[in-house]
Order: sequence, then structure tokens, then C-alpha cells
Amino acid sequence: MPLAFSRLSIKAHLERPRTPRLRGDVATAIALLAHGQLQPYDSAAFGPLPTTAIPYTQGAGTPGARVKLTPAAVLVPLIERPEGFTLLLTKRTSDLKHHPGQVAFPGGRREPDDADMIACALRETEEEVGLPRDSVDVLGLLDPYLTITGYEVTPVVGVLTPPFAVTPDPVEVADTFEVPLAFVMDPANHRREQRDYKGLTRAYYAMVYEERYIWGATAGMILNLFEVLYAEQPLGVGAQ
Repeated sequence: MPLAFSRLSIKAHLERPRTPRLRGDVATAIALLAHGQLQPYDSAAFGPLPTTAIPYTQGAGTPGARVKLTPAAVLVPLIERPEGFTLLLTKRTSDLKHHPGQVAFPGGRREPDDADMIACALRETEEEVGLPRDSVDVLGLLDPYLTITGYEVTPVVGVLTPPFAVTPDPVEVADTFEVPLAFVMDPANHRREQRDYKGLTRAYYAMVYEERYIWGATAGMILNLFEVLYAEQPLGVGAQ
């Protein structure tokens, strides 16, 4: 069973030194294809899956490739509910140029006025879902994630304390929803999947919560959070 975490213990895990590793769409695909035993994507259940036409062999994170990366940041928003933490996610609108209709964390590319990646994540979150920057208690950072489209994304983990109002930008966000943290931290819900697209085999992690299909970079960042939280417990900090 997934452990119960407090705000303090999550922060302590994020602050622990950890060995950097390459994380991203390409690295995940290479690891999963080598692992094997992948489940095919169920298009009958979830409909067409938006994707990019860039082959994995040419995407960001390809070993030996030199790709100009665009810095970006997302907020991994944990909501402190009485019954336990939940994770706030968005569903992008279907007419966006990049990743239309996909489940995502609020975020985007860094702008010149952003002081750092935390400022970028908080600004983008305020613009996309209307959460004021000072309403987020930032706990720490996950590892940078390289998307196949050339973004180097810094996931910023922060906590929200109810009550608060979510007001999605209708241009970018079709919907927002919450997933129990215990659900996405349960390895039984971490799926390894693949699909064929224009003659290419794509491999990625996915999580299905009710009718929500969480996959690709978002699922990869959630897996990074799982790895951080389920590392050895920090000395002097309990899980309660």
C-alpha cells in the first residue's frame, strides 16, 4: 500500500541528494522497449491519442543528439485534503498546437521576466487555472524532463490548502480534475504501453484514473515523484 505523506516529509524527500539521470520521452521509450511486455494502447476505450510526428530517434534526449532545448516549467500541484493529498491536473483544449486534448500539469515555457523556473511554473499556473502565486507552498523540484518536442521541463512540486477557486483559461484548459495521490503512487496503476504511429513504435508510461488517460511526459513526471517519495526515508522525518 502507498505510504501516507505529510507536507514536511514530501519536502524532506525532495531535498535529499539524488543521482541525476536522463528523464524524458526518448529515454523512457528506449528503456521500455528494452524492457518488453508492453500493453497496446486501447483506442476503442480512449479514442485517438494525440501525438507528434517526430520520431523518437530524432527527439530530445536521444543519446548523442545535440538538440536546442527550450526551458519550461510545470507545477505539480498537491492539494491537502482531509482524506489525503490529491493531485490537480488539467486537460488541454483540443485546438491547441502542441499536445491538444492531453492531460497535463499547468505550465509552459520560461519567459524573460521569470526570475527562475519556480517563478515560471507559478506564473503559468496563475494564467492557466487562476491560482494566485502566493497560494502555493513550494516544496521543491523534481528532475528535469526532456520532451520529444525539445522542451526541458522543470517540475515544481507545491501544496495548495483549500478552500481555493480554480478558474481555467478556456483557450488553453478544457477541464481540471483531481486524482488521489495514493492512486498514482501505487505501482499497480503504473502501466507500460505502446502504440504504432506512422510505422513507428512508441512506448511510454500511462495511468488510467476513471475515464482519465494520463500518459507521456505527465505520467513520466509522476513516476519521478514516486521514485523520490519511495526512496529511503529521510533521517528524523516520519511518513505521518
